[in-house]
Amino acid sequence: MFNKSISLPFYVKFALVLIGLMALGFLIILGKELLDPLLFGFLFAILLLPLSNFFEQKCKMPRSMAAFAAILLMVLFITGVMYLVGTQITNLAHDWPLLKEQISKSAVDVQLWIQRTFHINAEKQMVYVNDTADKIVASGTSVLGTTFGAVSSLLLFYIFIILFTFLILLYRRLLFRFILFVFDEEATPVVHTIVENVQRILRQYIVGLLLEMVIVAILTCVAFWIIGVKYAILLGIITALFNIIPYVGIFSALLLSTLITFATGAITKAIIVAIVVVAIHAIDANVVLPMVVGSKVRLNALITFIGIVLGEMLWGLSGMFLSIPVIAIFKIIFDHVGPLRPWGYLLGGDYEYERKAKEEMKTE
Repeated sequence: MFNKSISLPFYVKFALVLIGLMALGFLIILGKELLDPLLFGFLFAILLLPLSNFFEQKCKMPRSMAAFAAILLMVLFITGVMYLVGTQITNLAHDWPLLKEQISKSAVDVQLWIQRTFHINAEKQMVYVNDTADKIVASGTSVLGTTFGAVSSLLLFYIFIILFTFLILLYRRLLFRFILFVFDEEATPVVHTIVENVQRILRQYIVGLLLEMVIVAILTCVAFWIIGVKYAILLGIITALFNIIPYVGIFSALLLSTLITFATGAITKAIIVAIVVVAIHAIDANVVLPMVVGSKVRLNALITFIGIVLGEMLWGLSGMFLSIPVIAIFKIIFDHVGPLRPWGYLLGGDYEYERKAKEEMKTE
């Protein structure tokens, strides 16, 4: 007598969905300190799972030791990249007197241009500059304390990521069995398919991003070296690292590369650097990204951009990076659950249908 389904009007369902999304957003903001490193640990655990399985099965290591060895290799790789960037930044610090002289000269040129263009004499400009400098000096102590606190929080954040990665690798079978116990036995094949697809697609996506980063770094370093940019390796690595963040990262890399080049050379070289960065981004977006990453995570541009904006609003920079993998996980779940397939189509668009049509044409 209680099996009779209740049909609700569309506006009631839509209102319930909106309320659920708002409640979910509030919980996500409230649980940022826990969920942020947990999601990063989940992604790193998926990436390191084949390596951990290799140590466990082929090298006959205990699971805890295999997980520790996989994480240690990851930490050594990240440390190597940071050491390479650090050495380049050290070289930049050694040339600080030259940079300071170039910046002073550029400031004088900008001052003269402002005086000719806006008819503001140099005295008024210097009064404004001095007032701004006094305010910066007055707030120097608080800025230093804030910076120290930010660095401490960042180190603690990295430690939590490593711990979560290790624990997820260690208890991965327990977590998988828990997911199976949550659903009915009839849903077991679907759960297996979703879990396997999430692991495969996210792993291929992360590896593709790393490979894309290496290709962009090589292209940028070679291009800057040909142009004659002084810190070609540093700017190439920075451009490749920033390029991981879709849409937004390229503008940050463009601004930073142009400013450093302008401070160490002529303005014409800075303009050339800006053109090169835009050209490499165009090559990356139209050639490298489809070739390397391919159709691993097929999300349409509108959903991707909205996800990045929402991620930045919720969690800042880490939210921008995590937005695409999270949306990809939701798309995989939506595609395998009947009532949610329209939402999966909304996230991906016509990519899946075009791919299936091409596969059917090949089989025929």
